[in-house]
Amino acid sequence: MNVNEIKKNRTKKILQFSIPAMIAMVLTAFITVADGFFMGWFVGEAGIAAVNLGLPIVYLYLGVGLMVSIGGVAIAGMALGAGDKEKANQVFRQTIVTVAAVSFLISGVMVFCFRPMLGMLRAEGQVMECFVNYYQIMVLELPIMVINSAFGMFIRGEGKPEFCMNVTIFNVLLNVVLDYGFAGAWGMGAAGIALASLVSALVSFGCSLYFFVRSAQTYHLGKFRFSRQICVRGILNGSSEFIGEMSTGIAMFAYNFVIMRRFGADGVTAFTIVGYVSYVFSMVIVGFGQGASPLISFCYGAEEKRLAAGIRRRTNQFVFGAGAAVFLVMAGISGWYGGMFVRSEPVKAMVQTGMIIFMVSFFVSR
Repeated sequence: MNVNEIKKNRTKKILQFSIPAMIAMVLTAFITVADGFFMGWFVGEAGIAAVNLGLPIVYLYLGVGLMVSIGGVAIAGMALGAGDKEKANQVFRQTIVTVAAVSFLISGVMVFCFRPMLGMLRAEGQVMECFVNYYQIMVLELPIMVINSAFGMFIRGEGKPEFCMNVTIFNVLLNVVLDYGFAGAWGMGAAGIALASLVSALVSFGCSLYFFVRSAQTYHLGKFRFSRQICVRGILNGSSEFIGEMSTGIAMFAYNFVIMRRFGADGVTAFTIVGYVSYVFSMVIVGFGQGASPLISFCYGAEEKRLAAGIRRRTNQFVFGAGAAVFLVMAGISGWYGGMFVRSEPVKAMVQTGMIIFMVSFFVSR
């Protein structure tokens, strides 16, 4: 990667880095959608509702993980642009360890928050049972998911976005097969779907480790000297991601709080199915951001700030175009979309109505 090459082929470079990242992130989101699909068919509406009630937990992991990892990737990218590979490697190691430590710390706290959270939401019966069965396994999977995401950002920084995409494709296929096997064939219900996610995440983790041990040219695992300055800079750089994810998580909790009281589990189920589209589209945005981030950081490190700003503007244009495309697609299929997940006619009707209202947001999600 060099500045002259980026200048000559700005759009091509953005797409070269962003499309594999976007595909990888969308496929990662597809795992959640697939979980919802199998949850709806093998567990029922209560299972889908239970998963959605815990989504604020997922957004907490994403917020913290993205804050630390995106901040770290930005600092490492600027160091590479300035020619300081040793500093870039130190930042990489510190970022991965920090992400892992914080994520597992969150898991240690979360296991004590399930009952109070369910009590606030007035979730009971099958919804409560599915929630506990699912998330007591997911608190092991989510830290690994966040670590995998951080690994993926640095692999793209190595100039190997295709590797991440290939691993993610394999991960999705494996997860779908395991979902069907654990939840369907073996009747493990919500716990089986969570277990499928855990196994898939561990396989992806192994693939990433293999890359950094055998194939990486710049970033290598090993000892590092913890730097408080780098930690603070990384958190500040990635704080916008944390705020964005946490605002979504808080809003999700508020929606669930109101919907459970007004419409019950069916309302939460419909809201969840509509939310899958938003989640997938948010991963499109994150994918563009992760793809453009190494380019922007490299240009800043090379003192090409105008070029970095131009890359950012062009990326925003692509995101707006993606929003328009999603709007048109969902406008055409909103009628039968809900039927992919549930058989209940009232839930399907709520999904269709909610989707029509919600689609407008795709034009302003930048």
